[in-house]
Amino acid sequence: MEKKNLLVGQSGGPTAVINSSLYGVVKAGLQEASVGHVYGMLNGIEGFLQDRIWEFGKDISLVEIEKLKTTPGAYLGSCRYKLPECMEDAVFAILFKKLKALNIGYVVYIGGNDSMDTVSKMSRYAAKIGSDIKVCGAPKTVDNDLVLTDHTPGFGSAAKYVATTVREITIDANVYETKSVTIVEIMGRHAGWLTAAGVLARKYKGDNPLLVYLPEVAFEEETFIRQVEAALEKNINVIVCISEGIHDAEGVLICEYGNEVGVDSFGHKMLAGAGKHLENLLRDRLAVKVRSVELNVVQRCSTMMMSKTDQQEAIGSGTFAVASVLQGVTGKMISFVRKPGDTYAISYGLEDVNEICNKEKTVPLDWIIADGSDIADAFLAYCEPLIKGNVDIPCDGLDLPDFVYRG
Repeated sequence: MEKKNLLVGQSGGPTAVINSSLYGVVKAGLQEASVGHVYGMLNGIEGFLQDRIWEFGKDISLVEIEKLKTTPGAYLGSCRYKLPECMEDAVFAILFKKLKALNIGYVVYIGGNDSMDTVSKMSRYAAKIGSDIKVCGAPKTVDNDLVLTDHTPGFGSAAKYVATTVREITIDANVYETKSVTIVEIMGRHAGWLTAAGVLARKYKGDNPLLVYLPEVAFEEETFIRQVEAALEKNINVIVCISEGIHDAEGVLICEYGNEVGVDSFGHKMLAGAGKHLENLLRDRLAVKVRSVELNVVQRCSTMMMSKTDQQEAIGSGTFAVASVLQGVTGKMISFVRKPGDTYAISYGLEDVNEICNKEKTVPLDWIIADGSDIADAFLAYCEPLIKGNVDIPCDGLDLPDFVYRG
């Protein structure tokens, strides 16, 4: 029987462990006797449509493949390309013609919500034309907002980075005996999982961050000002964590109060500026020193504080994805199933990608307390196992991280 080839791609925003998932896919594919070649899409499905591909074991050596586990960013490059809604669109025929020309039998697409939309459309089109190509999704997103999975690869490492950075900011803010407020703006469009991780920074009850605001609850400026004033009575240096996507009761983003906000190719508003707006608001209303810090892209891509648990689970999800497509599975996403009991453990499952794409998992409302300005202990029990373990990052002669680069 002729061997079929495996194709893997990455899409959406990178994470600290998206290349660990890639490593899992590539390693499993290269070790599988029934797989001929392992190819990578350069810049996702968009790049593949432009005939931009990479062969593992040829264009990248086996030694360098090992470095994927500790390299940030998306090694293959990413995209935000959206396949058409209509299955009759000519792009699908072109796509599957290219897949056939490369003798592709299996496709694993690593990404978040919008990437699962691509998996859904590819698997449905394959069924429509009677193609035997199997397509599965391997999850990733620091936002942790994919449904039907306990959590997603990338979240644990990003949560660890956020908690560490908030703790460092807290120590820095305590240098002066002057009343101050520091606002830390953290990623999170509609789901506040990553911002909630800021509470992991606390060393004791009443420690900073004293206030945490997620997009799951409407934000009201006058209430915010009163809560900051009350917090300043407890601590002269107050740390506030906010999600970039916080909004008022009418759904208007706080970052829109003073700025025009553009949209990406998927129609998502490009968020930034909520922290700066609130900084200016507090400076005008309160006689205290105020600054805002936007963590920006580093929170999603830093490998120097990578969670060992996150890395291992990401590799496992890639490995399981390959095993699944080889067994004939298609139109599914790999899920994480948390096992019951006091000791943390997961198993890998399969969920219908059509029940995942274009949906979002938000932080449970009963985990958001104190009039929307704090996080319940239930979140800590959920999140703490995900940040555990440290990873040794290979270094070069300058003792700087030795990442692998695509030529």
